[in-house]
Amino acid sequence: MERRENLDTALASLVQRQQALATERADLDATRDAAFADIDAAATRRGAERSEIASELPADLVTLYDKIRATSAGVGAAMLRHRRCEGCHLELAGSELNAVRTSAADAVVRCENCRRILVRTAESGL
Repeated sequence: MERRENLDTALASLVQRQQALATERADLDATRDAAFADIDAAATRRGAERSEIASELPADLVTLYDKIRATSAGVGAAMLRHRRCEGCHLELAGSELNAVRTSAADAVVRCENCRRILVRTAESGL
């Protein structure tokens, strides 16, 4: 009889734990679903912003960017910072740097290593 009571107590404890875990899982599922909804909403907003910005750029530049982005882990352009491409994290060779330095401000320049479009700023080290 005592053994039966111990088993009943253990079973009741397990049932209670199972219910607690089911509640916790439902809460976690709800949190996950809310996070996914936030991500989807942000992606929709960003997509609209991207379309608006892309419409102001030359079509051939947007096409080039999209092509590079498709083959470069989703990153079509990278900042040139301190003579280093932020896409592949390699420092540009002297000749590459001179070519970038002497190119027109509105020229599209690309990293020789990863082929991403280089975005020049005051931090470029030119």
